[in-house]
Amino acid sequence: MSAVAPIDVPFDKSTSRQLARGEAAVETVSRRAKKRMTSRGATAAALIIAIIWTIPTLGLLISSFRPGADIKSSGWWTVFADPQFTLDNYVTAIGAGNALSLGQAFLNSLVITLPATVIPIIVASLAAYAFAWIDFKFKNAVFIGVFALQIVPIQMALVPLLTLFSDGVKIGGFYVLPGLNLNGVPDSFAKVWIAHAIFALPLAIFLLHNFISEIPGEVIEAARVDGAGHGQVFFRIIIPLAMPAIASFAIFQFLWVWNDLLVATIFTSGGNLPITKALQDLSGSFGQSWELLTAGAFISILVPLIVFFALQRFFVRGLLAGATKG
Repeated sequence: MSAVAPIDVPFDKSTSRQLARGEAAVETVSRRAKKRMTSRGATAAALIIAIIWTIPTLGLLISSFRPGADIKSSGWWTVFADPQFTLDNYVTAIGAGNALSLGQAFLNSLVITLPATVIPIIVASLAAYAFAWIDFKFKNAVFIGVFALQIVPIQMALVPLLTLFSDGVKIGGFYVLPGLNLNGVPDSFAKVWIAHAIFALPLAIFLLHNFISEIPGEVIEAARVDGAGHGQVFFRIIIPLAMPAIASFAIFQFLWVWNDLLVATIFTSGGNLPITKALQDLSGSFGQSWELLTAGAFISILVPLIVFFALQRFFVRGLLAGATKG
């Protein structure tokens, strides 16, 4: 296929002046918009909010390195007048606990959170592609039903899920879904994975559908003309283009599951409990050991911070794209 060399199209003086005025107007509008979005007032307000938001985290970090007697007798800000630091809080916190130590609970949270984040993303991306680019009967009605599931409180689904895990779903004496027999497996994380995936799917499908449906149809049609099937379109076009939305939801889901206490406490037990349960037990019955809680809390936020900063370049782009249409 031969290349076509670009040519200069001649314009008369009147057209050239109109084009120049148009370019100047566009540049002026762009400059004004940039000025409004980067005003000194907005920058100052953002800095003030960031400082106020960061102060409690700074206090938590400083308190985690202070001796227990100092924490109970004075505020964390007094460290600037009399700095005394120790690592005893971290050493004691990591090894504290009888049946479940903080270190074991930290590993349990990783085992719970990673699959509970990946599973709904895989299922939701496939469903979102189907809702966006595959025509089938009652597609809109099914999508509205999936969207409506977001308003169902988690507490209402806990008992039905426990029933599903043990006895299955039965209507009129007939089994709609067989029992999974997971309640008799004490060391299984499958129950909490399934529960978190079910609770995450409605929002994940909604956000990813809104992003995937914005992909130009010409791209999809060109791939189909070249002989690509749904699998090739999904893996070679949809997934790379939808990565900002996927990363945005991954951040949300990871934080929700990592900080969850209710679902994990109900569907796990014993040595499989997450770090949130270990933190609850770390401060003691009456909060007498809360110097250990500061160290444990700071350990628990390290992984979410790493995840957020690793994916932050996708965060705003994917979140806005998934929330402005639909």
